[in-house]
Amino acid sequence: QVQLVESGGGLVQPGGSLRLSCAVSGFTLEYYAIGWVRQAPGKEREGVSCSNGNGKIFYSDSVKGRFTIWRDSSRNTVYLQMDNLTPEDSAVYFCTAGPNPAIVAGSTFGEVMHYWGKGILVTVSP
Repeated sequence: QVQLVESGGGLVQPGGSLRLSCAVSGFTLEYYAIGWVRQAPGKEREGVSCSNGNGKIFYSDSVKGRFTIWRDSSRNTVYLQMDNLTPEDSAVYFCTAGPNPAIVAGSTFGEVMHYWGKGILVTVSP
């Protein structure tokens, strides 16, 4: 059974940092793309970062230079380090998994992902 479990969200001040973790089970990490999709109230869903098993990485323009994604296959976990956070980064962040080629979809990769976690809330506020 495939499971994606997010952790690490919470409340942080502008300029602060958070690290999200996505613990995956039920499949072999190297055969899947893992991406983070965020949804804020009143805004469109946005794929912010994705890493696939072939070493390719995607960042949306809105987070490029501030967010870093990496995977630890020994722990079956994918991480998203978020630095220099702004209130515009506030959203529910979902860990998603899908086929490796999904990364070519850019910020819409979430539309082709097969599996989703329950999501975790990130709030950036003074």
